[in-house]
Amino acid sequence: MNMHFDHVTLGQRVLFGSGRAAGNLAAEVARLGAGRVMVIASGSESSLAEEVTSRIDVAVFHDDVAPHVPIAHAEAARAVATQNAVDLLVCIGGGSTTGLAKAVALTTGLPIVAVPTTYAGSEATNVWGLTEDARKTTGVDDRVLPGTVIYDAQLTLSLPVELSVASGLNGMAHCVDSMWAPHTDPINRALAAEGIHALAAGLPAVKSDPRGLAGREQALYGAYLSAVAFASAGSGLHHKICHVLGGAYNLPHAQTHATVLPYVLAFNAPAAPEAERRIAAAFGTGTALAGLDALRETLDAPQALKDFGFDETQIPEAVELILPYVPDSNPRPVTATDLDALLRAAHAGETPSL
Repeated sequence: MNMHFDHVTLGQRVLFGSGRAAGNLAAEVARLGAGRVMVIASGSESSLAEEVTSRIDVAVFHDDVAPHVPIAHAEAARAVATQNAVDLLVCIGGGSTTGLAKAVALTTGLPIVAVPTTYAGSEATNVWGLTEDARKTTGVDDRVLPGTVIYDAQLTLSLPVELSVASGLNGMAHCVDSMWAPHTDPINRALAAEGIHALAAGLPAVKSDPRGLAGREQALYGAYLSAVAFASAGSGLHHKICHVLGGAYNLPHAQTHATVLPYVLAFNAPAAPEAERRIAAAFGTGTALAGLDALRETLDAPQALKDFGFDETQIPEAVELILPYVPDSNPRPVTATDLDALLRAAHAGETPSL
């Protein structure tokens, strides 16, 4: 069969090195010629942010960060940027922090230097998300792609093992979804497979040795690959489900992705044999689901949506909200009955089955 695809690689500078964040950030600010820097970091990350920015002049620190980027928070941050004549955004933190910087860049066009402290992967995508009236809207715009990403595994040492697991499995979800997302291609699949392999090696190492850098470096590397694949391949069924659940019911982002992933994999795998084989090979197991299940067991991964505030009575509404966003290209047709069964299994934490 002839190979035919259309792939776009996003332009981004990546600086990777443990213990190098402050130096790398100072060098980037100088390279970009920025004079008015706005640093976005949550209050819980304030001491870390001060350490990372110790070698640059900061015009304003902004810590009004919230999950799923509520529109009011986005508008407040935009106003701060305008009032302080900011010419560069530096975001230090997880997906919510990066998401807020993207919201500012979306309307101002300001460049972003992202310094991730989790494995969320948002820093490597041109995807933005905003929540208003319990509904999350996402979109794609190159203005929100950080121009530079600074990875430093030392910055993830403060991330507890439980959150590291959930965040890393969020990255794993980017990889799996990229195998059959609407714009997937051989390059995305290659990146996603390597991302699965790296995360499957790195996350157990983080759990067994939380203070060790080797596992956290592997997890960061895998998270970056997962995000690059996702940015090109687009949102598949898994992400459509999780974006609705997060926005409508205020569920925690990483834990929701970590919980829903095996159920989507079990649903799609029989209809996508080539993708299933690649995922299994990346895990080094006989089947993709066996590999994911074994990893989740090793990691004591999140098990049920009911543990994070999702009520069974909300499932019929969630099905109605998700169904219009199911990609036509999903390997298997998705009905309301299918979604209902998937969400009920994920709510209860039942064992996923093909």
